[in-house]
Amino acid sequence: MVKVDLSGASAFFTAAGPDYALAALAHKTLKEGSGLGNDFIGWVDLPRKIRDTELDRILAAAEKIRSRSKALVVIGIGGSYLGARGAIELLRPIPAPGDPRVFFVGNGLSADYLRDVLAQLGDDDYDVNVISKSGTTLEPAVSFRIFRELLAKKYGDKADEHIFATTDAKRGALKSLADAKGWESFVVPDDVGGRFSVLSAVGLLPMAVAGIDVRKVIDAAIREMDALAVEGCDNPAWQYAAARQNLYNKGYGVEILGCYEPSFRFMAEWWKQLYGESEGKDAKGIFPASVEYTADLHSMGQFIQEGPRMLMESVVRFEKARGSYEVPFDAQNGDGLNYIAGRDLNEVCRIAADAVKEAHIAGGVPNIVIEAPARDEEGFAAIVCFFEVACAISGYMSGVNPFNQPGVEAYKKNMFRMLGKPGAV
Repeated sequence: MVKVDLSGASAFFTAAGPDYALAALAHKTLKEGSGLGNDFIGWVDLPRKIRDTELDRILAAAEKIRSRSKALVVIGIGGSYLGARGAIELLRPIPAPGDPRVFFVGNGLSADYLRDVLAQLGDDDYDVNVISKSGTTLEPAVSFRIFRELLAKKYGDKADEHIFATTDAKRGALKSLADAKGWESFVVPDDVGGRFSVLSAVGLLPMAVAGIDVRKVIDAAIREMDALAVEGCDNPAWQYAAARQNLYNKGYGVEILGCYEPSFRFMAEWWKQLYGESEGKDAKGIFPASVEYTADLHSMGQFIQEGPRMLMESVVRFEKARGSYEVPFDAQNGDGLNYIAGRDLNEVCRIAADAVKEAHIAGGVPNIVIEAPARDEEGFAAIVCFFEVACAISGYMSGVNPFNQPGVEAYKKNMFRMLGKPGAV
């Protein structure tokens, strides 16, 4: 289970401290389904539901892809790709020998990026997983049209066998196409928003193709959700939500999420969407940003240490490393590093993290440590469940609907009008 350490933030809290009574009320609202957006809380029970419904089919489809293709092209945007990409880069940053490569397209409109992906695919056999509830979101829809044409040229009348659709169960353009063409299909649940969908087929199919043991992920997620359902001040989701809301009320309006594992980068991107889209509304919300440590200490570090005092910092750390590496001894000692010769690089990294925490706190930056067990399937599941539950609690504590996103439609109206879409105004 994830653990939260608030010792680095306690000196910055209001005199009353984090409002656990309000956190309890928010958690009760979530559990009872009595709050705003209560038709989108299916993610709470999603691990059990997916285990009992689609998991076996997801595993079978992943095995089919792994047995015949060298790559999977995932077409999706936002919650339709960030969770899967975060999981794969966290757990499989370098594909194991024989594992297919996973490419992500449809998350932008760059012709150069698309051509770069096609160049990497070359003549390899590949499959496509298109992920969209509606099938009409511009970015993935354009990419899917392009890849449908490419698959037809490559595989002829067998092209449809290489398409897997993850979409609405009953309606939408993509669902209609999938039914007409006979594509194998999986469901984006009606009661689960995209940013909460990583533990559905949306995230699990690409993850399984990449070689991640998604059965372990789901089993761990079930345990984590059960643990996070327990009410009390020792619930880490309460601690995180209440702490960040307290700091927000003190004027800390920007939260930076850091991690000392470079492979965490896209998990941070997933977190940014989860919290930004859930809390940023009604002129409220903590702005989510991310940094990659220790690299960003040599770029963003100056701003964090001495810039405007509006930042709170949350740092994800892993209790257990996957392996170790000893710093070698050099008889010449030209770089002056023999004082750490023989020490495990993990130890050096831990000391660096402690030093950064101490410096940032002294510089006026509240620090929250979020510790996951390990960088593995169980650790990934724990992180996802923890952040999801804490996000819902935090959103309800601030008085917003954590499960809608009305603001994301504003640019689309302008874009469709400028592109000349029929009926757009």
